[in-house]
Amino acid sequence: MDHPLPTRVYVVSDSVGETGESVVRAAAMQFHPVPVEIVRAPFIHDIEGIDKVINAIRIHGGIVVFTLVIPELRDDLIAKAKEYNIPHIDLLGPVVNTLGQALHQEPRRQPGMIHPLDEDYFKKVEAVEFAVKYDDGRDFSGIQKADIILLGVSRTSKTPLSMYLAHKRFKVANVPLVPEMQPPAAIYTVPKDKIIGLRIDPDKLNVIRQERLRTLGLAENATYANVERIKIELAFADKIMSKIGCVIFDVSNRAVEETASLVMDHIERVQ
Repeated sequence: MDHPLPTRVYVVSDSVGETGESVVRAAAMQFHPVPVEIVRAPFIHDIEGIDKVINAIRIHGGIVVFTLVIPELRDDLIAKAKEYNIPHIDLLGPVVNTLGQALHQEPRRQPGMIHPLDEDYFKKVEAVEFAVKYDDGRDFSGIQKADIILLGVSRTSKTPLSMYLAHKRFKVANVPLVPEMQPPAAIYTVPKDKIIGLRIDPDKLNVIRQERLRTLGLAENATYANVERIKIELAFADKIMSKIGCVIFDVSNRAVEETASLVMDHIERVQ
Protein backbone atom coordinates (compact mmCIF):
# COMPACT_ATOMS: atom_id res chain seq x y z
CA MET A 1 0.00 0.00 0.00
CA ASP A 2 1.37 3.42 -0.94
CA HIS A 3 1.97 5.83 1.92
CA PRO A 4 1.11 9.49 1.27
CA LEU A 5 4.00 11.93 1.37
CA PRO A 6 3.89 14.18 4.42
CA THR A 7 2.90 17.81 4.05
CA ARG A 8 5.75 20.04 5.19
CA VAL A 9 5.05 22.82 7.64
CA TYR A 10 7.93 25.24 8.14
CA VAL A 11 7.82 26.83 11.60
CA VAL A 12 9.75 30.11 11.46
CA SER A 13 10.70 31.96 14.63
CA ASP A 14 13.09 34.62 15.82
CA SER A 15 13.45 32.51 18.99
CA VAL A 16 13.54 28.71 19.46
CA GLY A 17 10.25 28.06 17.63
CA GLU A 18 8.80 25.87 20.37
CA THR A 19 5.52 27.79 20.54
CA GLY A 20 4.87 27.49 16.81
CA GLU A 21 5.79 23.82 16.72
CA SER A 22 3.46 23.02 19.63
CA VAL A 23 0.54 24.71 17.90
CA VAL A 24 1.22 22.91 14.60
CA ARG A 25 1.51 19.53 16.33
CA ALA A 26 -1.77 20.09 18.14
CA ALA A 27 -3.48 21.04 14.87
CA ALA A 28 -1.91 18.14 12.97
CA MET A 29 -3.41 15.64 15.42
CA GLN A 30 -6.82 16.56 14.03
CA PHE A 31 -5.78 15.00 10.70
CA HIS A 32 -4.14 11.83 12.06
CA PRO A 33 -3.00 9.55 10.44
CA VAL A 34 -2.35 11.90 7.50
CA PRO A 35 1.39 12.65 7.84
CA VAL A 36 2.64 16.16 8.59
CA GLU A 37 6.37 16.91 8.66
CA ILE A 38 7.40 19.86 10.80
CA VAL A 39 10.57 21.70 9.80
CA ARG A 40 11.63 24.16 12.46
CA ALA A 41 13.59 27.28 11.39
CA PRO A 42 14.62 28.93 14.67
CA PHE A 43 16.56 32.11 15.45
CA ILE A 44 15.72 33.90 12.20
CA HIS A 45 17.16 37.37 12.74
CA ASP A 46 17.69 38.69 9.21
CA ILE A 47 16.22 38.78 5.70
CA GLU A 48 18.73 36.17 4.53
CA GLY A 49 17.17 33.67 6.93
CA ILE A 50 13.70 34.44 5.53
CA ASP A 51 14.97 33.93 1.98
CA LYS A 52 16.38 30.49 2.83
CA VAL A 53 13.02 29.34 4.16
CA ILE A 54 11.10 30.75 1.18
CA ASN A 55 13.50 29.09 -1.28
CA ALA A 56 13.17 25.75 0.53
CA ILE A 57 9.38 25.92 0.28
CA ARG A 58 9.55 26.84 -3.42
CA ILE A 59 11.69 23.74 -4.02
CA HIS A 60 10.04 21.21 -1.73
CA GLY A 61 6.56 22.67 -1.27
CA GLY A 62 4.79 23.25 2.01
CA ILE A 63 3.28 26.00 4.12
CA VAL A 64 4.86 28.41 6.59
CA VAL A 65 3.74 29.16 10.13
CA PHE A 66 5.61 31.88 11.96
CA THR A 67 6.01 33.57 15.34
CA LEU A 68 8.04 36.62 14.38
CA VAL A 69 7.81 39.66 16.66
CA ILE A 70 10.23 41.87 14.70
CA PRO A 71 7.98 43.80 12.27
CA GLU A 72 10.52 44.03 9.44
CA LEU A 73 11.03 40.26 9.36
CA ARG A 74 7.33 39.50 9.67
CA ASP A 75 6.41 41.90 6.88
CA ASP A 76 9.16 40.55 4.62
CA LEU A 77 8.03 36.96 5.13
CA ILE A 78 4.39 37.82 4.46
CA ALA A 79 5.28 39.75 1.29
CA LYS A 80 7.39 36.92 -0.12
CA ALA A 81 4.85 34.26 0.83
CA LYS A 82 2.18 36.22 -1.06
CA GLU A 83 4.52 36.74 -4.02
CA TYR A 84 5.05 32.98 -4.43
CA ASN A 85 1.55 31.93 -3.38
CA ILE A 86 2.82 30.14 -0.28
CA PRO A 87 0.14 29.49 2.37
CA HIS A 88 1.20 31.33 5.53
CA ILE A 89 -0.10 31.76 9.07
CA ASP A 90 0.95 34.49 11.51
CA LEU A 91 0.43 32.96 14.97
CA LEU A 92 1.49 35.89 17.15
CA GLY A 93 0.75 39.00 15.12
CA PRO A 94 -3.05 39.16 15.54
CA VAL A 95 -2.84 38.31 19.24
CA VAL A 96 -0.11 40.87 19.95
CA ASN A 97 -1.96 43.57 18.02
CA THR A 98 -5.27 42.90 19.78
CA LEU A 99 -3.59 42.87 23.20
CA GLY A 100 -1.83 46.13 22.38
CA GLN A 101 -5.16 47.78 21.54
CA ALA A 102 -6.79 46.45 24.70
CA LEU A 103 -3.87 47.47 26.92
CA HIS A 104 -3.25 50.80 25.11
CA GLN A 105 0.42 49.92 24.98
CA GLU A 106 3.00 49.16 22.32
CA PRO A 107 4.57 45.68 22.47
CA ARG A 108 8.30 45.35 23.14
CA ARG A 109 8.92 43.45 19.87
CA GLN A 110 11.69 41.53 21.66
CA PRO A 111 12.30 37.89 20.58
CA GLY A 112 12.70 35.02 23.02
CA MET A 113 10.93 36.57 26.01
CA ILE A 114 9.03 33.34 26.69
CA HIS A 115 12.33 31.59 27.53
CA PRO A 116 14.19 33.79 30.01
CA LEU A 117 17.33 32.29 31.57
CA ASP A 118 15.79 32.06 35.03
CA GLU A 119 15.53 29.28 37.61
CA ASP A 120 12.52 27.77 35.84
CA TYR A 121 14.46 27.56 32.56
CA PHE A 122 17.33 25.68 34.18
CA LYS A 123 14.90 23.28 35.86
CA LYS A 124 13.56 22.44 32.43
CA VAL A 125 17.05 21.82 31.05
CA GLU A 126 17.88 19.65 34.05
CA ALA A 127 14.68 17.61 33.57
CA VAL A 128 15.41 17.06 29.87
CA GLU A 129 18.96 15.89 30.64
CA PHE A 130 17.55 13.56 33.29
CA ALA A 131 15.05 12.04 30.84
CA VAL A 132 17.81 11.37 28.31
CA LYS A 133 20.12 9.80 30.90
CA TYR A 134 17.48 7.48 32.36
CA ASP A 135 15.64 6.65 29.14
CA ASP A 136 14.56 3.07 28.37
CA GLY A 137 16.34 1.42 31.29
CA ARG A 138 19.82 2.74 30.46
CA ASP A 139 20.51 3.41 34.12
CA PHE A 140 18.07 2.13 36.75
CA SER A 141 19.60 4.31 39.45
CA GLY A 142 17.38 7.11 38.16
CA ILE A 143 14.28 5.38 39.54
CA GLN A 144 15.01 6.59 43.07
CA LYS A 145 15.61 10.17 41.90
CA ALA A 146 12.70 10.51 39.45
CA ASP A 147 9.48 12.47 39.93
CA ILE A 148 7.73 10.02 37.60
CA ILE A 149 8.55 6.46 36.53
CA LEU A 150 6.95 5.14 33.33
CA LEU A 151 6.49 1.40 32.81
CA GLY A 152 5.50 -0.30 29.57
CA VAL A 153 6.44 -2.65 26.78
CA SER A 154 8.32 -1.42 23.72
CA ARG A 155 6.54 1.20 21.57
CA THR A 156 4.12 2.49 24.19
CA SER A 157 5.47 6.04 23.75
CA LYS A 158 7.62 5.94 26.89
CA THR A 159 10.43 8.04 25.42
CA PRO A 160 8.35 10.80 23.77
CA LEU A 161 6.16 10.95 26.88
CA SER A 162 9.27 11.27 29.06
CA MET A 163 10.55 14.15 26.94
CA TYR A 164 7.19 15.91 26.90
CA LEU A 165 6.94 15.67 30.70
CA ALA A 166 10.54 16.85 31.00
CA HIS A 167 9.57 20.04 29.19
CA LYS A 168 6.99 20.46 31.95
CA ARG A 169 9.84 20.28 34.52
CA PHE A 170 9.28 16.67 35.65
CA LYS A 171 12.25 14.34 36.05
CA VAL A 172 11.17 11.12 34.35
CA ALA A 173 12.74 7.67 34.20
CA ASN A 174 11.19 5.00 32.01
CA VAL A 175 11.55 1.26 32.35
CA PRO A 176 10.91 -1.25 29.54
CA LEU A 177 9.03 -4.39 30.54
CA VAL A 178 10.28 -7.55 28.81
CA PRO A 179 9.27 -11.10 29.85
CA GLU A 180 12.85 -12.36 29.62
CA MET A 181 14.08 -9.78 32.10
CA GLN A 182 12.74 -9.03 35.55
CA PRO A 183 12.29 -5.31 36.20
CA PRO A 184 14.66 -3.60 38.65
CA ALA A 185 13.86 -4.17 42.33
CA ALA A 186 13.73 -0.40 42.84
CA ILE A 187 10.27 -0.13 41.26
CA TYR A 188 8.88 -2.03 44.23
CA THR A 189 10.48 0.30 46.78
CA VAL A 190 9.54 3.76 45.47
CA PRO A 191 6.06 5.19 46.20
CA LYS A 192 3.59 3.60 43.79
CA ASP A 193 1.93 6.97 43.16
CA LYS A 194 5.07 8.01 41.24
CA ILE A 195 4.77 5.01 38.91
CA ILE A 196 2.67 5.15 35.73
CA GLY A 197 1.84 1.99 33.81
CA LEU A 198 1.23 2.31 30.07
CA ARG A 199 -1.14 -0.16 28.45
CA ILE A 200 -1.97 -0.54 24.73
CA ASP A 201 -4.30 -2.62 22.57
CA PRO A 202 -2.37 -5.59 21.08
CA ASP A 203 -3.66 -5.01 17.54
CA LYS A 204 -2.70 -1.35 17.73
CA LEU A 205 0.75 -2.28 19.00
CA ASN A 206 1.11 -4.82 16.21
CA VAL A 207 0.53 -2.10 13.61
CA ILE A 208 2.98 0.27 15.32
CA ARG A 209 5.69 -2.37 15.51
CA GLN A 210 5.21 -3.43 11.90
CA GLU A 211 5.65 0.19 10.86
CA ARG A 212 8.78 0.41 13.01
CA LEU A 213 10.25 -2.69 11.33
CA ARG A 214 9.36 -1.31 7.92
CA THR A 215 11.15 1.95 8.77
CA LEU A 216 14.25 -0.01 9.77
CA GLY A 217 14.10 -2.06 6.58
CA LEU A 218 13.40 -5.31 8.44
CA ALA A 219 10.87 -8.06 7.75
CA GLU A 220 7.43 -7.21 9.11
CA ASN A 221 6.87 -10.81 10.24
CA ALA A 222 9.69 -10.66 12.79
CA THR A 223 8.94 -11.92 16.31
CA TYR A 224 8.94 -8.30 17.52
CA ALA A 225 5.65 -7.68 15.69
CA ASN A 226 4.12 -11.13 16.17
CA VAL A 227 0.64 -10.82 17.72
CA GLU A 228 1.09 -13.80 20.05
CA ARG A 229 4.43 -12.45 21.24
CA ILE A 230 2.84 -9.06 21.83
CA LYS A 231 0.08 -10.64 23.95
CA ILE A 232 2.71 -12.42 26.07
CA GLU A 233 4.55 -9.13 26.63
CA LEU A 234 1.36 -7.28 27.55
CA ALA A 235 0.29 -10.01 29.96
CA PHE A 236 3.70 -9.83 31.64
CA ALA A 237 3.45 -6.04 31.88
CA ASP A 238 -0.05 -6.25 33.38
CA LYS A 239 1.23 -8.71 35.99
CA ILE A 240 4.05 -6.37 37.02
CA MET A 241 1.78 -3.32 37.15
CA SER A 242 -0.83 -5.17 39.19
CA LYS A 243 1.85 -6.30 41.65
CA ILE A 244 3.00 -2.70 42.10
CA GLY A 245 -0.57 -1.38 42.29
CA CYS A 246 0.25 1.66 40.17
CA VAL A 247 -2.16 3.69 38.08
CA ILE A 248 -2.43 2.52 34.46
CA PHE A 249 -3.30 4.59 31.39
CA ASP A 250 -4.28 3.13 28.03
CA VAL A 251 -2.30 4.86 25.27
CA SER A 252 -3.91 2.97 22.36
CA ASN A 253 -5.67 5.95 20.79
CA ARG A 254 -4.14 8.83 22.69
CA ALA A 255 -1.67 11.45 21.56
CA VAL A 256 1.39 11.95 23.74
CA GLU A 257 0.05 15.32 24.86
CA GLU A 258 -3.21 13.74 26.03
CA THR A 259 -1.46 11.00 27.99
CA ALA A 260 0.88 13.57 29.52
CA SER A 261 -2.12 15.57 30.71
CA LEU A 262 -3.53 12.48 32.45
CA VAL A 263 -0.17 11.77 34.06
CA MET A 264 0.24 15.34 35.32
CA ASP A 265 -3.31 15.41 36.68
CA HIS A 266 -2.61 12.18 38.57
CA ILE A 267 0.67 13.46 40.00
CA GLU A 268 -1.02 16.68 41.12
CA ARG A 269 -3.78 14.75 42.88
CA VAL A 270 -1.45 12.47 44.85
CA GLN A 271 1.09 15.08 45.89
